[in-house]
Amino acid sequence: MNAVIKVGGKQYYVTEGAEIYVEKLNCNAGDTVSFDQVLMLDAKIGNPYLTGVTVQGEVLKNGKAKKIKVFKYKSKDRSNRVKQGHRQPYTKIKITKIG
Repeated sequence: MNAVIKVGGKQYYVTEGAEIYVEKLNCNAGDTVSFDQVLMLDAKIGNPYLTGVTVQGEVLKNGKAKKIKVFKYKSKDRSNRVKQGHRQPYTKIKITKIG
């Protein structure tokens, strides 16, 4: 079965056994999470969500993504060189059941 779920303001296309990275959730590794904002299940499309359908998953780990560099530069102005880094926190989830 295939589904499209909404988590943290983003939409994810999931299948059973898939592992997805979502924005950080308040849960620990090994916990079971349930998503009830299902937008699509196989060929059925919700308006805006399907009723009575949930997607369950198991939390594998919480962590931070690889660091990305943000570099701001203005030409001919040596005082405004700024270099920053950012690591986005995430939660890795394995989808166990759709239905």
